[in-house]
Amino acid sequence: MTPYSFDPMAVAVDWLDAYRAGDVDAILDLHADDAVVHCGCSGVQTVTGRAALRAYWTDHLRKYPAGTLDDLNPSDDRTVISYATSAGVMSAALAFDPSGRIKVVDCRPLP
Repeated sequence: MTPYSFDPMAVAVDWLDAYRAGDVDAILDLHADDAVVHCGCSGVQTVTGRAALRAYWTDHLRKYPAGTLDDLNPSDDRTVISYATSAGVMSAALAFDPSGRIKVVDCRPLP
């Protein structure tokens, strides 16, 4: 595992807590300025840039509100969190920058 100066599991839980609360600003605060979201929820899309991320999360929170935590696992270079939504259980792999902000989100429904 890559050593971090922050707790990636805690950041993942903070991300889910902000998502569950529907707090777009808190979600964006957890993302790096150059973060990228690769979403496979309803077709594949890639979202970059603060304005696009804000629009994505505003729409995503409305369409797919998050519920309970399903699972949380660290890996070598990311943390994978799965959680219930109105569309079923989703999985998000979060990669971080050195300061602990989310650099990449790869999300998709679990089979």
